[in-house]
Amino acid sequence: MREDNKNLLLAIVLSVVVLIGWNYFYGVPQMEQQKRAQQAAQQPAPAQPGQAGPIPGASPPQGSPTAPVPGTVPPPPGAPLGETREAALLRSPRIGIDTPSLAGSISLRGGRIDDVLLKNYHETVDPKSPRIVLFSPSGSPNPYYAEFGWVSASAGVPTPTVETVWTAGGGTLTPAQPLTLTWDNGQGLIFRREIAVDDKYMFTVRDSVENAGATPMTLHPYGLVSRHGTPATQGFYVLHEGLVGVLGEQGLQEYSYDAVAKENPVAGQATRGKVWSNVAGGFVGITDKYWAAAVAPADQAQPYTGSFTMRQDGPTKVYQSNLLGEPKTLAPGSQVQADTRLFAGAKEVAAVDAYEKTAGIKRFDLLIDWGWFYFITKPLFKLLDFFFRLFGNFGVAIILVTVVIKIVFFPLANKSYASMAKMKAVQPEMMAIRERYGDDKMKQQQALMELYKKEKINPVAGCWPVLIQIPVFFALYKVLFVTIEMRHAPFFGWIRDLAAPDPTTIFNLFGLLPFDPGAVPVIGPFLMLGVWPIVMGITMWLQMKMNPAPADPIQQQVFAWMPLIFTFMLASFPAGLVIYWAWNNLLSVAQQYAIMRKNGVKVELWDNLRGSFAKKTTTKAPAKG
Repeated sequence: MREDNKNLLLAIVLSVVVLIGWNYFYGVPQMEQQKRAQQAAQQPAPAQPGQAGPIPGASPPQGSPTAPVPGTVPPPPGAPLGETREAALLRSPRIGIDTPSLAGSISLRGGRIDDVLLKNYHETVDPKSPRIVLFSPSGSPNPYYAEFGWVSASAGVPTPTVETVWTAGGGTLTPAQPLTLTWDNGQGLIFRREIAVDDKYMFTVRDSVENAGATPMTLHPYGLVSRHGTPATQGFYVLHEGLVGVLGEQGLQEYSYDAVAKENPVAGQATRGKVWSNVAGGFVGITDKYWAAAVAPADQAQPYTGSFTMRQDGPTKVYQSNLLGEPKTLAPGSQVQADTRLFAGAKEVAAVDAYEKTAGIKRFDLLIDWGWFYFITKPLFKLLDFFFRLFGNFGVAIILVTVVIKIVFFPLANKSYASMAKMKAVQPEMMAIRERYGDDKMKQQQALMELYKKEKINPVAGCWPVLIQIPVFFALYKVLFVTIEMRHAPFFGWIRDLAAPDPTTIFNLFGLLPFDPGAVPVIGPFLMLGVWPIVMGITMWLQMKMNPAPADPIQQQVFAWMPLIFTFMLASFPAGLVIYWAWNNLLSVAQQYAIMRKNGVKVELWDNLRGSFAKKTTTKAPAKG
């Protein structure tokens, strides 16, 4: 086999391996995880009683290795372990939350924000499907909440705990009506908590303490986000799910659930994690693909200790992102306060960017996983969003962004196709050189280089546009995959979610037959071959027909099968990306056609198409006699 054939086959095999591996390790597990998550949401899990782990970095009280942080509220005597979310909510008195974006309640037992639903987002594209549940109380199937308070630096000083029942002043928490909670510890300390919320997803919590006693006190303010149990994640490298934060000069920190569980013990053997001391600015939180909860000091100049921790509470793993403020000394007759921000909601780009500016949270935009190509990914989203606001359809925006990308890269593509056209023009001379020098590779290369120099051809010019566009393609894929704006964004017809694969499949005649190919064990995902993947495969086939068929039969077979292989492999990609790819292929065909005609090179498309559809006839030998 010739060397160029070996290289070609190797490249094709590697590409197929990557695509098959992507589908096997991501496509199939993603579908299974989504099914498990839906089943878990429908079936209550046992509630695990216990106490949350300590806040790393807190000054230890006398006789105790660390200052404890309130945790899971143990179920009351006789409470069933498998109680539902609704039953868990009824176990404590509550004050409602009602904003244009959020609904839920705050528990007066413990003062936690532990019941948050997103009004504008549903589990499926059906607007009648259940709303997205972000926070759930302790004792429910999936506890997830935010907690604030004070840790005493001295033993024997009662501070609010998860069992503390606060007194509420005021009714439902709304953007126009803040909520005030109070509690008197009976020993001279009066605790107040003022909670405000805006019309999106930002809470502002002001914790204050008044010392009416005769003894000075030292307290640490804290805020945390806690999640009980390891949630189902998509487990794909392009997306971070888990603990996230920007820790001052340490910058962006991302830890998966597994990664934080493998960290060294902190604050006792029961807790593992990572601690950053003397941090100024930023935030810590827990993120899903589209939703997040994060706490940040309102005063970004004040130093704090940030940490990601995990502790084992029986069979349940409890994950926390913690903020621990500097100690505040409270003299008799004085008052101290600490202000903390809580983001709890959808990672909408406009909202997250606005909070970075209005709330002054350092690099809060990194709550969205823009990835390594941040400098390309975010501008691409901005461009998509611009066209979306003009036309009201993200599918149309994708098509227009593809045109813009083609225009931007036109000079490079023009040089590339012009070089390819020149290469085709001198193809007979190149073949003659190879035949003339046979196996003498050295002389072949010398003669070819002289030919390139004479005709002013750069043989690698065709590679640069491809190499440069790879980051752009990856960035667009990232935008379609991670931004919530693409979630449940419709195109036209049957495409109701550009972030999900094309739901149709040729194997049930696009829905005409009462058969679900996706339910077939093992090979189900490979049978979900929708209309748009087929369109993409056809455009890829047309693009290959722009060039003359390779003389080598092996190369001919490889190129003949490539569009079909890629059609199946890319069928599980988001529909928006497949639409982009199909449209990009069509634009590339048109662009290459125009440039080849301009350079006087024959366009092989029509001859190749006629050859593909021509009926093959066999000539019978004349009969003897």
